[in-house]
Order: sequence, then structure tokens, then C-alpha cells
Amino acid sequence: MSQLLILAAEEAENPLVPPIPELVIGLIAFVIVFGLLAKKLLPNINKVLEQRREAIEGGIEKAEAAQTEAQSVLEQYKAQLAEARHEAARLRQEAQEQGATLIAEMRAEGQRQREEIIAAGHSQIAADRKAASSALRQDVGQLATELAGKLVGESLEDHARQSRTIDRFLDGLDESASKAEASR
Repeated sequence: MSQLLILAAEEAENPLVPPIPELVIGLIAFVIVFGLLAKKLLPNINKVLEQRREAIEGGIEKAEAAQTEAQSVLEQYKAQLAEARHEAARLRQEAQEQGATLIAEMRAEGQRQREEIIAAGHSQIAADRKAASSALRQDVGQLATELAGKLVGESLEDHARQSRTIDRFLDGLDESASKAEASR
């Protein structure tokens, strides 16, 4: 029977249901620990969480401010870049216009110099032709006078007569040369 009593006593005690005094002591200990945690630890946790939240919000605000500033700097950079490109295009256009003007001026100057050189050449040729013609007239006249003197047998030293004779002879040669050129 004693075993039966022990068994009955064990059945009366349910392992899932704790005894009341243990339940009361556990509840009092829980309230004490919870109160201490709520008084000491919870404010510190809230304080750390608030600091973290403020740091995150401050970081976000700083990031947004930095992004806004970066966007502003980017816009300024783009504006400066566009202005620099416009200025470079303007300078390039001016340089092309100046180059074209300079080329035109150089061509005009070259043309003018060419005309001057040609005119000077023509003047020099005319002067040389006149000098050669004069020298040739004298030489031909002197040779003709000497030859005529040898043919005639007397001296033709009279300069006035000699000049007239030579001039008539050379004028006749010029006329015949002109007619020959005109007939070509």
C-alpha cells in the first residue's frame, strides 16, 4: 500500500503546475528585476537609441546637404563648361575670320607686288631696249660710215651729214621690220 500512496501522491502533484509559494516568490523576483531594469537599463537603452536615431538623421541631413551642394557644384561646372565651349567656339570663329582676312590681305599684297615687279620689269626692258637701240644705232652708224667711206673712197667725217644718213638708213630698216611683222 505504501507504494500506492506514493503513486497517488505523485499523481496529485502535476509537474506542469508549480506550487503556489514558488509561483509567488518567482513573481516577486520578476517584478523586482523588471523594476530595476526599467529604472536603470531602459533609460540608458532609450538614450542610446535616441542618440543613434539623431546620428542617423543628422547623417541623412548631412548627406542630403552634401548631395545638394554637389548638385549645385555640378550645375556650376556644367555652366562653366558650356560657357568655355561657347568661348572656344567664338575664338575659333574669330581666328578663322582673321585667318581668312590675313590670307586675303597677303594675296592682295602679293598681287600688288607682282604688278609692281612686272611694271618695273617692263620699264627696265623698255629702258634697256632704248639704250640698246641707241648704242646699236651709234655702232651701226659708225660701221656704216666707215664702210661707206671705204666704198666711196673718201672720208665721211662730217657728223651732221653722217647722223642724217644713219638715221634715214635705220628708219628705213625699222619700217621694213614693222611691215614684215604686220604681214605675219
